[in-house]
Amino acid sequence: MAAACGLDRLIGDPRWCLHPVQVMGAVITQLRLWAEAIGGDRPWALRLGGGLITAVLVGGSAAAGWALEQLSLRSPWALPLLVIALASALAGRSLRLAVEDVLTPLNSAPPDLEQARRKLGWIVGRDVEGLAAPELLRALAETASENAVDGLFAPLFWMLIGAGLWSLNPALPGPLALAWAFKASSTLDSMLGYRRGRLQWLGTAGARLDDALTWLPCRLLAVSLGPLGPVLRDGASDPSPNAGVSQAAYAHALGLQLGGLNHYGGIERAKPLLNPGGRAADQHGIEAILKASQRCALLWLAVSCVVALLA
Repeated sequence: MAAACGLDRLIGDPRWCLHPVQVMGAVITQLRLWAEAIGGDRPWALRLGGGLITAVLVGGSAAAGWALEQLSLRSPWALPLLVIALASALAGRSLRLAVEDVLTPLNSAPPDLEQARRKLGWIVGRDVEGLAAPELLRALAETASENAVDGLFAPLFWMLIGAGLWSLNPALPGPLALAWAFKASSTLDSMLGYRRGRLQWLGTAGARLDDALTWLPCRLLAVSLGPLGPVLRDGASDPSPNAGVSQAAYAHALGLQLGGLNHYGGIERAKPLLNPGGRAADQHGIEAILKASQRCALLWLAVSCVVALLA
């Protein structure tokens, strides 16, 4: 797992290489077509179809990870493949590069706001048209803090749980099985977890599962960054059980104020203010978020190593 974290830090997800999430996305697209063709506009049928899609994708991803784990136990040559597969479940480098891609045009002389908006639009769900530089920076800080949980700490947490299970019994699902199961639920949420049209029923199961699997690692990250009380207080008013908490954790730890008025599909939505009175998000604050994520990942690995040695 430490080698996988190092590999993600150094290489990330090369674009020329087929990624497991791409496979998951293709499966979801096909299963969605079948579910909508059979379920039509009947909410109960779409909910049932969404539950079946979730079971097939999450169960299949876990089974694929478990099979590779068992192969690595029997064939030492497969161990490097296991490390690569574990690294594929982490998105620390990808997140950092995506954030830096938005900062680069903002730092040009003069700032290229249009290019910054275009690149930001690839990684956020809100409307980016017409956003001024301060709002671009706030959106970038919020997505960096929220996606740190989804892309790095939640899969790392489930890897650690899987490693514990594997140490008890090598026949049990281990770190890759649980990490890929989480990535499957996260991919389901990102593709189907929307409250519009048929997706408000079809995406329910995947979204609820992703919320459940992210709940504990999100709060463990908050504890790693600082006191939990103010974070839970500020994040409680966010409609997501995890997004507000993850953003509030970084806001309080780094003295930033996040949240405010956003637009989604032309609809205005007021998000709760997180750490009111903090300074506005700027480039230094965004870089501090990335550095804090790196420190916390190292802390989690170090603590896990100590626990393993004591056990």
